[in-house]
Amino acid sequence: MANPVAEVRGLTKRFGERTVLSGLDLTVERGEFVALLGRSGSGKSTLLRVLAGLDGAVEGSVEVTGTVSVAFQQPRLLPWRKVWRNVVLGLRQDGVAKSRNRALAEKALAEVHLAEHADDWPLTLSGGEAQRVSLARALVREPGLLLLDEPFGALDALTRISMHGLVQDLWRRHRPGVLLVTHDVDEALRLADRVLVLDGGRIVAAHRPRETAGHDDLRRRVLADLGVTEDAVA
Repeated sequence: MANPVAEVRGLTKRFGERTVLSGLDLTVERGEFVALLGRSGSGKSTLLRVLAGLDGAVEGSVEVTGTVSVAFQQPRLLPWRKVWRNVVLGLRQDGVAKSRNRALAEKALAEVHLAEHADDWPLTLSGGEAQRVSLARALVREPGLLLLDEPFGALDALTRISMHGLVQDLWRRHRPGVLLVTHDVDEALRLADRVLVLDGGRIVAAHRPRETAGHDDLRRRVLADLGVTEDAVA
């Protein structure tokens, strides 16, 4: 039975005379992991901002069920607040009693293997550790919809691989609907149930990696959807 956490119908977003999103339709189900690919400037991050409620000047309908959390490419931790206090920043608006904050922060940090850093300052963390704190901050709210805006883009290759495994583990444990924006085709195919391609302000292609045999062939098809030839990435 369908259980959508986000439904977008006929979404259009303009910046002046430029149309970034044009009649876009999208549904994300609870427990589904969706990756969104597209060229730079295609509107991927704009769509996430709309779903997060950060930009309401749009045409069309946007319905989101439950809490929405976002993790960005930059962790955006407040350097004057200790790690655990960064984790609970969003709980006040959720009506969570302040007395529960420390325990909830410690539980969330344990899930991302950073329990020992609860009382550290953000500037003492590595890039990968800071991004894990960002994930803990997003998931401590138990969101129905988790938006990931290229959260691995600034990390080195080995840390990215480690973070992929962590995100999948957290997703399986909490089962939010996830919408991941990424430029990395292999990352999208590795993590997602459904891979969408955004072009011209609309979803122009959809693939289901877990139901498709032949990774290399699927990768070529996704690259073709993005207008990239195999020779260009050889």
